[in-house]
Amino acid sequence: MGKYIEKVSNSSEKDIFISIFDFAAIGIIVSNQSGKILLANQYAEKLFGYGIQELEGNDIEVLIPQEVRNKHIQHRKKFNEDPHVRTMGNNLDLQGVKKDGSKFYIEVSLGFFKTQDNTYVMAFVYDVSNQKYAELEILERNKAIEQYSAEIKALNENLEEQIKNRTKALLETLQHLETSKKELEKALSKEKELGELKSRFVSVASHEFRTPLSTILSSIQLISKYNLTEQQEKREKHIQRIIGSVNHLNDILEEFLSVGRLEEGKIKANFAQHDLEICFNEVTNEMQNIAQQGQKIIFSHTGDKIVVTDCSILKKVLINLLSNAIKFSPENSNIHIKSILDEQGLIIQVSDEGIGISEKDQKHLFERFFRAENAINIKGTGLGLHIVAKFVEMLHGDIFIDSELGKGTRVTLHFNK
Repeated sequence: MGKYIEKVSNSSEKDIFISIFDFAAIGIIVSNQSGKILLANQYAEKLFGYGIQELEGNDIEVLIPQEVRNKHIQHRKKFNEDPHVRTMGNNLDLQGVKKDGSKFYIEVSLGFFKTQDNTYVMAFVYDVSNQKYAELEILERNKAIEQYSAEIKALNENLEEQIKNRTKALLETLQHLETSKKELEKALSKEKELGELKSRFVSVASHEFRTPLSTILSSIQLISKYNLTEQQEKREKHIQRIIGSVNHLNDILEEFLSVGRLEEGKIKANFAQHDLEICFNEVTNEMQNIAQQGQKIIFSHTGDKIVVTDCSILKKVLINLLSNAIKFSPENSNIHIKSILDEQGLIIQVSDEGIGISEKDQKHLFERFFRAENAINIKGTGLGLHIVAKFVEMLHGDIFIDSELGKGTRVTLHFNK
């Protein structure tokens, strides 16, 4: 190493430089433009399984998997043509090769420095194998949960006919789901670096899954005891409890999956001409069926009927807003949905006579998993308005909320024409 730091005039400065280089907690490798390794610190040598100074003089490609070495040579040549500080491996599965041929996941940051005659490349190497394996494990567990969700939805399509034949399979599936949930909680708690979002997901899922899972399991056990024809009424009662709980689970899972698809950019708006009254009437008729006793959903429209939008996404927005209005409003109350379409654009208002939202909580309504203080004891994931805001943004609109505790809430959507 000495010949590369001879220009450092002060011996104490040399010692400091050598100490920083040799004892840094990351791998540091210096190579020339031809890819020859000139320097490697102790951490880099240990990281790749080489002895002291054993890396020096080798081609940098000796640390790259055989199948991508030619590609790496091309990347190196391009970097030499325009050297600049950059990060490699971010969101990519970049791997290094140890002396014994084994591979491991890495992230690499590149820097450079110049002398009068040459340009040298500095690579800072991080071992991210543990993080990568944790991410892969969580992806596998998420796939398993999606699979169980699909099975539950399939059962729900014809639950009454399938209940006798699928009771055992449903019980096993739910037990697998409960086991997977616990395993996911354990994995996420061990990998805190994977982010606060996943931790909060587990917390909400655990809370929201517990009641419907318990209801389903207890109802299945009771159904198995009602074998006599005269006990059909009792069987029907518990079948309806199972249907309600499975529907609730479906809603929760759909919200989780919607957030994931939105953040991954998998949902795209398909704009076309639609009749607003048809779109709105379909939603209001559907939601009226699940309204509380005495609740009325009153729809009115003013102006043109034909608008260019994505009716499917707009329906999801309206269903979510109406669900909130139904859930947080008392029996025998009115829920109004009004729309105006003119030259300025489309305005939609959903208003209720519910419990309202405090001014303090209104600032956080569109955050993931946020629950207002007066809604803690009412079932929900805290994802609904976050999803609504994302959908409204996809439709090039804005959302505004006006609410007062004890008097109700009005949500206004504005879309440019």
